[in-house]
Amino acid sequence: MEQIILENNKYEVIKNEKDGFDKEEVTNKYTDFFEGYDYIVGDWAYGKLRLKGFCQKNNKLYKKYNDYEQVDTYIKEKCAYGCKWFVLKKLN
Repeated sequence: MEQIILENNKYEVIKNEKDGFDKEEVTNKYTDFFEGYDYIVGDWAYGKLRLKGFCQKNNKLYKKYNDYEQVDTYIKEKCAYGCKWFVLKKLN
């Protein structure tokens, strides 16, 4: 899978539905806010990229609403129907 470095953090694209991953757009949208999260989910609606951080249960930022096990529910309930989306997993 493709890898990307964002502000000294290495990520791997582990899901890329409908070719949703756009390296340039992610690089422009990424901020240090996401550094503590284990995963970043990106989805597209109306031509704009949204990013959301998710965690594993052992992460100090973990809350029920950002539980990585809930990504599928997030995509179904909070994203535009049939949208392009992707998941980045933090490697370091």
